Amino acid sequence: MAAAAAAAVGGPQPPQPELPAPGLALDKAATAAHLKAALSRPDNRAGAEELQALLERVLSAERPLAAAADGEEAAAAGGGGGPGAAEEEALEWCKCLLAGGGGYDEFCAAVRAYDPAALCGLVWTANFVAYRCRTCGISPCMSLCAECFHQGDHTGHDFNMFRSQAGGACDCGDSNVMRESGFCKRHQIKSSSNIPCVPKDLLMMSEFVLPRFIFCLIQYLREGYNEPAADVPSEKDLNKVLQLLEPQISFLEDLTKMGGAMRSVLTQVLTNQQNYKDLTSGLGENACAKKSHEKYLIALKSSGLTYPEDKLVYGLQEPSAGTSTLAVQGFAGATGTLGQLDSSDEEDQDGSQGLGKRKRVKLSSSTKDQSIMDVLKHKSFLEELLFWTIKYEFPQKMVTFLLNMLPDQEYKVAFTKTFVQHYAFIMKTLKKSHESDTMSNRIVHISVQLFSNEELARQVTEECQLLDIMVTVLLYMMESCLIKSELQDEENSLHVVVNCGEALLKNNTYWPLVSDFINILSHQSVAKRFLEDHGLLVTWMNFVSFFQGMNLNKRELNEHVEFESQTYYAAFAAELEACAQPMWGLLSHCKVRETQEYTRNVVRYCLEALQDWFDAINFVDEPAPNQVTFHLPLHRYYAMFLSKAVKCQELDLDSVLPDQEMLMKLMIHPLQIQASLAEIHSNMWVRNGLQIKGQAMTYVQSHFCNSMIDPDIYLLQVCASRLDPDYFISSVFERFKVVDLLTMASQHQNTVLDAEHERSMLEGALTFLVILLSLRLHLGMSDDEILRAEMVAQLCMNDRTHSSLLDLIPENPNPKSGIIPGSYSFESVLSAVADFKAPVFEPGGSMQQGMYTPKAEVWDQEFDPVMVILRTVYRRDVQSAMDRYTAFLKQSGKFPGNPWPPYKKRTPLHPSYKGLMRLLHCKTLHIVLFTLLYKILMDHQNLSEHVLCMVLYLIELGLENSAEEESDEEASVCGPERCHDSWFPGSNLVSNMRHFINYVRVRVPETAPEVKRDSPASTSSDSLSSLHNSGTAQVFSLVAERRKKFQEIINRSSSEANQVVRPKTSNKWSAPGSAPQLTTAILEIKESILSLLIKLHHKLSGKQNSYYPPWLDDIEILIQPEIPKYNHGDGITAVERILLKAALQSRMNKRIIEEICRKVTPPVPPKKITAAEKKTLDKEERRQKARERQQKLLAEFASRQKSFMETAMDVDSPENDIPMEIATAEPQVSEAVYDCVICGQSGPSSEDRPTGLVVLLQASSVLGQCRDNIEPKKLPITEEEQIYPWDTCAAVHDVRLSLLQRYFKDSSCLLAVSIGWEGGVYVQTCGHTLHIDCHKSYMESLRNDQVLQGFSVDKGEFTCPLCRQFANSVLPCYPGSNVESNLWQRPSNKSIQDLIKEVEELQGRPGAFPVSISSETNLSKEMESVMKDIKNTTQKKYRDYSKTPGSPDNDFLFMYSVARTNLELELIHRGGNLCSGGASTAGKRSCLNQLFHVLALHMRLYSIDSEYNPWRKLTQLVEEMNSQQGNEEQQPEVPILYHDVTSLLLIQILMMPQPLRKDHFTCIVKVLFTLLYTQALVALSVKCSEEDRLAWKHTGALKKNACDAEKSYEVLLSFVISELSKGKLYHEEGTQECAMVSPIAWSPESMEKYLQDFCLPFLRITSLLQHHLFGEDLPSCQEEEEFSVLSSCLGLLPTFYQTEHPFISASCLDWPVPAFDIISQWCFEINSFTERHAEQGKALLIQESRWKLPHLLQLPENYNTIFQYYHRKTCSVCTKVPKDPAVCLVCGTFVCLKGLCCKQQSYCECVLHSQNCGAGTGIFLLINASVIIIIRGHRFCLWGSVYLDAHGEEDRDLRRGKPLYICKERYKVLEQQWISHTFDHINKRWGPHYNGL
Repeated sequence: MAAAAAAAVGGPQPPQPELPAPGLALDKAATAAHLKAALSRPDNRAGAEELQALLERVLSAERPLAAAADGEEAAAAGGGGGPGAAEEEALEWCKCLLAGGGGYDEFCAAVRAYDPAALCGLVWTANFVAYRCRTCGISPCMSLCAECFHQGDHTGHDFNMFRSQAGGACDCGDSNVMRESGFCKRHQIKSSSNIPCVPKDLLMMSEFVLPRFIFCLIQYLREGYNEPAADVPSEKDLNKVLQLLEPQISFLEDLTKMGGAMRSVLTQVLTNQQNYKDLTSGLGENACAKKSHEKYLIALKSSGLTYPEDKLVYGLQEPSAGTSTLAVQGFAGATGTLGQLDSSDEEDQDGSQGLGKRKRVKLSSSTKDQSIMDVLKHKSFLEELLFWTIKYEFPQKMVTFLLNMLPDQEYKVAFTKTFVQHYAFIMKTLKKSHESDTMSNRIVHISVQLFSNEELARQVTEECQLLDIMVTVLLYMMESCLIKSELQDEENSLHVVVNCGEALLKNNTYWPLVSDFINILSHQSVAKRFLEDHGLLVTWMNFVSFFQGMNLNKRELNEHVEFESQTYYAAFAAELEACAQPMWGLLSHCKVRETQEYTRNVVRYCLEALQDWFDAINFVDEPAPNQVTFHLPLHRYYAMFLSKAVKCQELDLDSVLPDQEMLMKLMIHPLQIQASLAEIHSNMWVRNGLQIKGQAMTYVQSHFCNSMIDPDIYLLQVCASRLDPDYFISSVFERFKVVDLLTMASQHQNTVLDAEHERSMLEGALTFLVILLSLRLHLGMSDDEILRAEMVAQLCMNDRTHSSLLDLIPENPNPKSGIIPGSYSFESVLSAVADFKAPVFEPGGSMQQGMYTPKAEVWDQEFDPVMVILRTVYRRDVQSAMDRYTAFLKQSGKFPGNPWPPYKKRTPLHPSYKGLMRLLHCKTLHIVLFTLLYKILMDHQNLSEHVLCMVLYLIELGLENSAEEESDEEASVCGPERCHDSWFPGSNLVSNMRHFINYVRVRVPETAPEVKRDSPASTSSDSLSSLHNSGTAQVFSLVAERRKKFQEIINRSSSEANQVVRPKTSNKWSAPGSAPQLTTAILEIKESILSLLIKLHHKLSGKQNSYYPPWLDDIEILIQPEIPKYNHGDGITAVERILLKAALQSRMNKRIIEEICRKVTPPVPPKKITAAEKKTLDKEERRQKARERQQKLLAEFASRQKSFMETAMDVDSPENDIPMEIATAEPQVSEAVYDCVICGQSGPSSEDRPTGLVVLLQASSVLGQCRDNIEPKKLPITEEEQIYPWDTCAAVHDVRLSLLQRYFKDSSCLLAVSIGWEGGVYVQTCGHTLHIDCHKSYMESLRNDQVLQGFSVDKGEFTCPLCRQFANSVLPCYPGSNVESNLWQRPSNKSIQDLIKEVEELQGRPGAFPVSISSETNLSKEMESVMKDIKNTTQKKYRDYSKTPGSPDNDFLFMYSVARTNLELELIHRGGNLCSGGASTAGKRSCLNQLFHVLALHMRLYSIDSEYNPWRKLTQLVEEMNSQQGNEEQQPEVPILYHDVTSLLLIQILMMPQPLRKDHFTCIVKVLFTLLYTQALVALSVKCSEEDRLAWKHTGALKKNACDAEKSYEVLLSFVISELSKGKLYHEEGTQECAMVSPIAWSPESMEKYLQDFCLPFLRITSLLQHHLFGEDLPSCQEEEEFSVLSSCLGLLPTFYQTEHPFISASCLDWPVPAFDIISQWCFEINSFTERHAEQGKALLIQESRWKLPHLLQLPENYNTIFQYYHRKTCSVCTKVPKDPAVCLVCGTFVCLKGLCCKQQSYCECVLHSQNCGAGTGIFLLINASVIIIIRGHRFCLWGSVYLDAHGEEDRDLRRGKPLYICKERYKVLEQQWISHTFDHINKRWGPHYNGL
């Protein structure tokens, strides 16, 4: 090991020969140029030697010389930094030499110019995003890189994007793999003529330098490799060596990227055998070379490979000259019975090149460790490089290098041959590997490139025995995990099977091999060779037989298994991949007549293998009880080739069928599986655990069914069509263990089955017979019919999405072929049978996908219950299909009741299988049907409606398929007499139906009621029944019958097949092992099948004589039998249909039916309802009533729930009821009454027991996202597009506040604005109330309850106990009236001056609250705690804006801003204006009233110093203006015109004692409106140009003395302009004139509009506030009259105001003091500020008040545009391409999801961004999954996708890779939830993210 380490680092070297002299070293370029010149001379030997010497020196510096000699010390000493430098140096030399003295980069460019780039050949590794187009692909493995795909034209093609699993390479330009029409623009075949010839001297140096370089690399690999010590994985050492070699391999990789010219040089170097011999032979004086050669030999030996020179030791013949030999053994599976089969016939005459000497090895399969001796002789660098690549377990870099060379055709062939030569070695290495997964992927990465190419595959098959090698290696792999089979005869079994528990199978290690094998079999030329080669077929069947009978299940009879083995996954996967898929591959080449020979070969060897298998497991005729294996690949090979032969190759079926005895054996195991399925579904295997159910499901599941259950049923159909029908039917009932049940007696004993399982097993047996007889999948249906039937069956079970349909419909042949035969017809069939239901959206509902649902005519004509039963994995799906069918019939009015499964006409049988129908016309079946009908009529136990349904189905099938005419009915009797002949005369169902049976002898337990009757005297049978059986009573024994038949068939010599009449066996029969106390009784029956059916009709309809033959009324019925009324219905309809068919088929039947109906005598079971029957009828009635009652209750409950949901949860219903307060109608009751949803008591909220509203507090930045321009923001999808946040509302407000804080006093700044645009606290409620003490105990109980879902109780989160809406706090309800009582609403007649005084006094009075705060009541405590909650909802940075942290002004600002946030958000929810009026949604669930109380209570704790109260500035004139100028040193207060009026409103109102009086409110609004209006005028004056100003100043001055001057905007405007002109505000015009002047000319109308727009936001907020405080409704109006309506509603407009002339906003003004005085006072403040800062003064005056509604970013139509830009984009923080990129849909920021690279203080980037961008709410689009994820605080949820494919489906994780398009409705829903803050309520699946997103 030490030596290896030293070798790796490059121990200390002798100093002298290290590098050429320093001068040389410095001047590499000169040396290189000199050498190049020397080599260009005609006689270049000297130059060559000089170069060799130089390379020796340079590259030996790189090669660790002394490593081997110095052993340990070297390792110790050689740790310095030297080696790295030496290697760098060597690489530099190589680059210089290659370039021949020029610059290396120029050299690269020069070589690239000669690149005939016809192929793309781009190689990629796992996780790369590539494309596959099925329309253009010839091979299913075809793939394209994104660039080639987008450059080509694939519109309308069937393509998809995929993430590469194992890596791959781009096939663009390779016409072997894809059609040329799909090539991209760059690779459309260039003719080689226009590529200039490569100048000789350009690459001359490369030809000299590269061999040495590659040899050097190989020596490195040799030295670095150390055989791992026993069981110690040496991954670490290998990786170390590889890391050191990284630069060299990368260098080679770069060379390959230079294009075709360089690649051909590399190919020459890699494949040149002479070079290799000279350099690596290890002869000569160079000790080092020797050493390395020895290492190489050791490595070969340890791999169990030999180098031919050691031939004497291993006793091998010298391989014939010039061949590279791989001795491959044709294995004989040396099981005891199989002798040694010669593996291949042609092997002995050596092929033309003398390739492939075979060494045969006798394998005894029982020993596990097999050493295969392989010979590997390497003759070129390429071969040894591949050898080391394998040894080092396929390092990614090496694989990429080897693949990058593939565009070179010569290399491709050489490499493929080399790969095949090493194939066995590769698989051995894989088996030993610790990382078999990674290695498998790398192997397939290579092999798929080589074997997908038919031309190449054919060539290596012919020249290198590829098929032999593959089959042998597969065999070798599986041999290591064989065990003895326990099937059938455990002791003496000679059969071996694979052990599914072994790692090889469990981890799917064989996958690369099988995948390659399937890949090459998809090529016709290769498959043909396989099918022609008998030796290979024998070996292959031998291989398949290893899987025959694997994973055997034994039924547990006593206790439950301790450990449920999960090996069945491995077993099913192995059979599908290793047996079925190669089978489908071969079948796809057996499609035409000319290929008959192949089928005969396969069938022949398959039957031989089956015969060997039967012998090996010692099988005679009875399967061992209680065991089942689902794996019979030999049976299935046989079945599928038979099917193909008949369907496509027109082979005669009988010519490929074995004798009867073999057929009997063949049917046993598949039949055993069918019976076991029924047992498993009857819970008889319940002690084997769930896994046995899993097996039963997998067996029928869509990916497996066509390789498992379908071939099994087909094989049984073939056997049934060729075997004696009586034998077959009796076998079925015996296998299903229900023989004992089939007796006329009312009681029986079943020796093999518990009573509780009898019913379901009988159902199983009958259902199986129905499937067997009516399934036509392989018996004559065309591919399109099959596809249609499959599709209908799937759609009938449930509506399906397009992708799930594709997934559920079994792919017919080879799944790897990627092309479902007629995939074009898939779409056309789909559109024929189904309607598309576009996805629907319920707000708050779940996201629907686009679904397909069956068309009405499909339900009407094509619904096939048999197909549904065959294809259901879960039994509930059958029920679901029936329910949907019932619903269809009800809805279309075809049938009102509970229908039975409809009977469906079948496709005609293929003539080869006509024999199958004999099953329906055999006496055994008729006796069974008769018996069951009788038992059902007599109400015996354990019979169900399902049994009756199946019995009738079988009778109907028999009537439909009766071939014989009546004339030959009698003839059949003369045949050999059998014991059944006493029952029925012939075998035709039509005639047997009317045959009367009189007496039957049965064996019954002595306790049975039948025993007590006397035996009747000799009887006479009915006149019409044939008189055979007058005296005897019939006995019927299925088992005896079956045994007898079996013996017959076995003994019958084939020559005299039917002539022999066997002696009649005795009629007496005793059940084997039956209990002794059985006795014989004789029953009087006197029925025929027809009479039983008619009585059944009476019984089902519950009426006497209910059946009346319809043809007596309407003779037409017999002429046109297809009557739609019989198509759908229940049992009664079915019976009528059958009787009609029976009458149609025979005149006799018709007569007998009429006769039976004429006999009005009561039927045999006396139809006076017996007590038992009465009981059942009563029971039914009672049940019916109970059901109705239940329905009624459920309906009532549902309607209650619905109405509750409407009141509590509805997101947008416009009712304005207020569920939280049960407001009483009488006005005098002022107390509000609340219901507590926990204790259920009602009562007012009081100080000591307050009630609270359930609320959810959340921080929100939605307001901050409003923007002022209408142009929507788009998600950036190119580098140029960027999103700048400075035009958002939040940014504008931030700038304003910081500007104010720069120039004005801090405390005053904090009153001049509102915060909360970002991180504001939004309060919402579900409207339910609870006592606060009840809430506390509720929280306690939640805390103790461990099963919490998705919310954290410690953070105070809970769900509302009533409606389960998410909440996290309780808002106390203020004691007092719910809507302020009338007392406060009465308008007073005080003048505005009086009111202003009152307001001021009230504000000054501290704590003027009805509740004194000093006394700590429960209420005030709660108010404080909820205030704390509100503060903690948002982050500190969104609360603290003052310069002095923790100042009270901060809290003050925060509190009124909370009110502002909630009002603004409500406005946004109403669509940004109040035109709609009404209480709207928010009204119902609004908690603003309560919130105001809480805020007001806290605001009043901070009384504003009366000096600074803005109220004074608004309502009083200050005497001397100049006094303010005195105190220069401290910062001034904010001028009143810079104040935000809405903030002032909230401050004034919250400072008042609550409840507020209406007239005080109106007074405050009036006063503030005057300020607002002045602000509008000032802003207008600043916006307009100098000339406009002068003009207005002039016109207004003229009107100044008019009477209503104070209410005329012209006068006021002119006054404002003249006042402000005194300061410097307008002086700065020159600099920024253009920016300010708006180009429009101001007309009086536009000015009026500007003033109204400026004031509207204030009016809206104020109206909302008034609505919440005083409970007044908002009037609705048109948009253009919103201003006038709101102002009159607020009491700003005098009531006498007429609306005729155009409305003027100024008329709302009501000045508390003379207008001109107060305006000039306000303007003076501005002027004094603009003296110093005119710029800022102007900026602050222009406020943008018209914000548009917030929106998420606009997304592009096609998802691909997003994906292509973002999935390779680097993150701006860590500059890596993130593994999970995501983009924020609010602001467009690109983030790493879960990326540790961008983690800050334990927060990952998405969580961090959600806090910064959305105050805890983040909406991210995950680029690689197309899904949207929502982060809300500490929780997150997957929201779904807004991109759907053409079929309306999401494609999460882009698994299907189909093109996706934006679904606008979904995006709207997402945006709506974001704006309305309802993520928490609507999305249900939340989980904690632990800051890790």
